[in-house]
Order: sequence, then structure tokens, then C-alpha cells
Amino acid sequence: MKKTSRQFTQSRGDRPDLYQQVTDKIIVAIENGTLPWRKPWRTNKPRISPNAAMPCNGMTGYLYSGVNVLLLWIAAAEKGYEANRWLTYKQAQAVGGHMRAGETATLAVVFKPWDKQVEDTDGKPQLDDDGNPLKMRIPMLKPLYLFNVAQCDDLPDSVVGEPPADAPEQDVTRVDEKIQEQVNTMVEACSVQFDRIYQDKAFYSPGRDQIVLPQVRQFRTEADYWSTLLHELVHSTGHAKRLNREGIALTSRRFGDPLYAFEELVAELGSAFLCAQLGIFGHVQHDSYLESWLKVLHEDKRAIFRASKQAREASEFLLTPLAEAEMGTTESAVAA
Repeated sequence: MKKTSRQFTQSRGDRPDLYQQVTDKIIVAIENGTLPWRKPWRTNKPRISPNAAMPCNGMTGYLYSGVNVLLLWIAAAEKGYEANRWLTYKQAQAVGGHMRAGETATLAVVFKPWDKQVEDTDGKPQLDDDGNPLKMRIPMLKPLYLFNVAQCDDLPDSVVGEPPADAPEQDVTRVDEKIQEQVNTMVEACSVQFDRIYQDKAFYSPGRDQIVLPQVRQFRTEADYWSTLLHELVHSTGHAKRLNREGIALTSRRFGDPLYAFEELVAELGSAFLCAQLGIFGHVQHDSYLESWLKVLHEDKRAIFRASKQAREASEFLLTPLAEAEMGTTESAVAA
């Protein structure tokens, strides 16, 4: 029997609310005690545990960002995937891969442009000077379904990205000197005052534009120290002279209010993104904010999207000096 277009369409009211679907996934993960941005700090694998690394597309190498990082981290943790590479069904097919029977896709999202008809206050279409319908381009949230390479057979090694068999095991409590230098470069590029004092608090003071941390030896591991520094660095990007983020720039914010909790969520996500990209496996103790975060997410289904976006902006801001330095080194080598 021929299927009509009616069978393939949904009314606007029947369409799934992607904002709510994504938010619900994050809420469930938090309530289950498995924060999607908290990474496993130890691994018996000779490589970094993949759900602790930034998820990427196995074909293009594109690093997923924003809320998609959280969704893919959740899936990796829940299903035990040991690869951080993902593909669409068509991509897997294109390189000769075959999806195993019974495997299901992981929901991710993508914003796609949509031309909306502009209407006046009476609901009538507005026209431009030539009499053509006036349209406004707006981003529309669409689902993107991805499969982990662990769900596929017959994929080329270049897509799976298996590490060398002789790759050394990593001590995840330590931080390589090169990575330490990279974080120090971020601090210097921000021109934020940074002090280490023998005391028991780590914080960023917007008024003084100052980061204060305990001494390195006071932390449980070396990695904990560097991940905490990144957390406070993300806070510092909110200063009015940097990204001018409401949760930092507004002097009216107070501990315990929604704005304060939201800013802590941004810093938590931003530092997780940075740790994953740099290869730092530390832990920042901010469990006291869990209830506040849940309250924010329950009350606003778009909050996690805004927090992820601001966290991405902060991490990109901090990583820019590293990219510029690497580009300068490459250009110097070419010139030589």
C-alpha cells in the first residue's frame, strides 16, 4: 500500500520536545549520581578512557561541543563504550561498516537554520519592498542520531582510531609538564592575579580579579590541583573585561541564588571540557551544588543548553592562546 505524506509527518503539538528530552537525560544522570561531566580518574587501559576524552566524529575528526559532549559522555558511561568516536548510520555504511543487530543510536542535537514567515500583530504575512514574503532566519533544534564505533563491525582502523598496542599506561593522578605549561600559559594570557596560599579554599574573586588556591601539596592528587585551577580559570573568563558573563560580572549575585548556581554549572562544564581536551584527570569537589543545579534544570529546560554554550565559549577563550602559540611555532619552523 502506498504511504501518504500524512504517515510521515507530525503536527507541531506531537513533535518531541528536544529541549526537554535532553534536559531530562541530564537530570536523570545527576539524580543517579553519575554526573556526565565527571570522568573516571583511573583506568587499566593503556590509553585515556574514552568517555573522559572529548567525543569526536570518527570520519571527520570533528570535536562535538556543548550539550552534545554531555549526551555522548552519558551514553559512553552507561553503555561502557571504550571509544570516543561516533558516526551517523550513513557514515558507517559509507566506509563498509555494519551496525550490529539490536544496537540503538544515541541522541545528539544540531541547530539548523529555518526561514520563518514574518507576520504583523494581526497575524498577516509581512512583505518586503518588492512584495515578496518577508522571512526571518532562526535556528531550529533538530535531532542527530549517532552510533559509537564500538557498535559497528568492519570499520576501517582509521575510523575506529585504535591506539598503538605498545602505548604506555598513563598515571592519571599526575599531569605532564607540557600540560602544566599550557595551563600556566592560559593564566598568563588572562592577566588574572593568581596566588597559592596554605589554606583550605579555592575561589575566584571577581572584585579583585584574583584566583586563590591552596598549595599543590594540599590536594589529594596533582591532577586535582590542575583541574581545580581550570575550574577557577573558567570563572575568571566571566569578568567584564573578558566574556562579561552575568554570573560573574553582576555584583548582585549571592551564594545560593539561581544565578550563582548557574555560574557554578558553567565553570563545572567548562573545566570538564578543558580537562578532557588537555588530558587532565582530576576531580573538583562541588557536590554541594547538585541540588541547586537540579532546581535550575527542572525550572528551565533550556538552561543546560545555555550553560553548555557558555562553558564552550569559556574553554575556547582559554584555549585560544595555545592555538596561537602553536601556530606561531609552526610558522617559525616553516620559515626556518
